[in-house]
Amino acid sequence: MSTFIDLTAADGFVLPAYVAQPSGTPKGAVVVIQEIFGINSHIRAVADGYAAAGYLAVAPAMFHRVQPGVDLGYTAEDVQAGIALKAAAEALGVPTLMLDVQAAVAFAAAQAGKVGCVGYCWGGLLSWRAACLVQGLAAAVTYYGGGMTAAAEVARTPRVPVLSHFGERDHGIALDTVRAFAQAHLAVDVRLYPADHGFNCDQRGAYDAPAAALARERSLAFFAEHLV
Repeated sequence: MSTFIDLTAADGFVLPAYVAQPSGTPKGAVVVIQEIFGINSHIRAVADGYAAAGYLAVAPAMFHRVQPGVDLGYTAEDVQAGIALKAAAEALGVPTLMLDVQAAVAFAAAQAGKVGCVGYCWGGLLSWRAACLVQGLAAAVTYYGGGMTAAAEVARTPRVPVLSHFGERDHGIALDTVRAFAQAHLAVDVRLYPADHGFNCDQRGAYDAPAAALARERSLAFFAEHLV
């Protein structure tokens, strides 16, 4: 079962979140953090997938402060729109963005106990920041987090275990920066795949089924270990 609910951040801002419920008692919760395309059908499918695996899944609308109701596809025009929305959201500042993630984590914890987060693309970056800044998380997973390997992000220190998936052929995240990130954070489980940016999304040309399946298997095992 899935539905949209409203979350209230610590500054009083109200944002929607897509919530997917497991069929039985949740064995934990996963906050799913969107790409630059909003809470679109892919992100809803990801949340549904975690619910099918037994977790309460909560996907907060991270663009709501700059534009409500964002639900983009993957055309060139959608990519440009998403890039502009990401820039507007980033201009709000990391502390403000983390308020919305924190609200999702608090809701998830109240409903289902231990909480992990997983993010894709821009959401991968936000998931990394959440691992370093958000209270109440038990684990974090990042998929091809754009900007994660920049100096300002490498300088952060995670408070919880982190699993990070990167594509070796990702033109937006240079492989040498991924290796430098891994060297700087030896405790982070960095995994590389012979794939491009966006390899998890079956709506993108970069979709790589074997890489997506392996990354999901690893992510589920990671959450099973840390959300008990």
